[in-house]
Amino acid sequence: MVVVASLYRAIPGRPFGFAPQWALALFGGAIIKDKVIACVLPVFSMFLSDLIYQGLHTAGLTPIQGFYEGQWINYLLFASVTIFGFFIRKVTVINVLVMSLIAPTYYFIISNFLTWIGVGQYVEYPKTWNGLISCYTAALPFYKNSLIATLIFSTVLFGCWYLIARRNSKTSMA
Repeated sequence: MVVVASLYRAIPGRPFGFAPQWALALFGGAIIKDKVIACVLPVFSMFLSDLIYQGLHTAGLTPIQGFYEGQWINYLLFASVTIFGFFIRKVTVINVLVMSLIAPTYYFIISNFLTWIGVGQYVEYPKTWNGLISCYTAALPFYKNSLIATLIFSTVLFGCWYLIARRNSKTSMA
């Protein structure tokens, strides 16, 4: 699952922000009992895809670098998204839907605020109200894609988990 998510994120031409890592973080937080492993999975997935991006960039196949200054903040934020999965005490459609909307929204708000104040990003915005609004406005397409992707990939991950658990329970009852 981590490798597939990593490969998907590095597909050339994929819309920016449309990636399974938010859903993977929610899924890991909700399903994996070991909280450290749950937090490490989406970060490891990001790291693998960044390695692929860096290889493609080095080969001249993409202008997107895999590694850049301040990337640690994205890793930290992705790990923290897992916490929202911890709040899914009972996996229901409503709980997964709500957290699939909250997690990328949290990421959008925090990451763009940090970009605006100049933490680890290479885009500079004026330290004014208009600069903050410009930063958030520039990120709206990424945010929209992250919401859609999180909803789709959460449906796939949690849906498959439900079907497998259901099949396993029927097999064990037979």
